[in-house]
Order: sequence, then structure tokens, then C-alpha cells
Amino acid sequence: MEANQFDIEKYNKAKKRVKELKEFYSHLASYLVVIPVLIFINLYFSPKHIWFYWPMLGWGIGLFFHALGVFNVFPFFGKDWEQNKINEILEKENTKWE
Repeated sequence: MEANQFDIEKYNKAKKRVKELKEFYSHLASYLVVIPVLIFINLYFSPKHIWFYWPMLGWGIGLFFHALGVFNVFPFFGKDWEQNKINEILEKENTKWE
């Protein structure tokens, strides 16, 4: 029975991970479609006033931080770290009351 519960937890964790990756790649695809359109609009209609780099920079920074979170670049502050810390604190509390 516990093995089945473990399999369900693993499945749910994998499903959540796939959802996070899908959201990131959708975010990236939007960026790669919209930014060239903004560049074209800017250079075609007002080539003397270059402004496309502002949305490119702002959105790029957001995309960068989204990637850091999805690919767990800083595991110390990642979701696994949070869960491990919660488990550690709960374990300490349980041993305190025994």
C-alpha cells in the first residue's frame, strides 16, 4: 500500500515538474515571437527613436529569473530545500514532544 502511495507522490511531482517546464517554454516562445515583432514595428515606424530594447530587456530579465526558478540554478533556495527544511523542523518538533 505504501509503495502505491509513493508512486502516486512521484507521479504528482513529475506532473508538476512537467507543468513548470511547459509554462517556461511557453514564456520563452512568447518572448521569441513578440520581441522580433516589436523590433520590426520600432525600426519600420520610428527608426530614429529606438525603444525596442526596453521591453526586450525587461521581459528578458523576467524570463531569466523564470529560468533560474524552473531549472533550480540555486538549489539552496529551491522548492526541495523548503520541503527538506519543513521536514527537518517537523522532525525536531516531534522528537521534542517524545
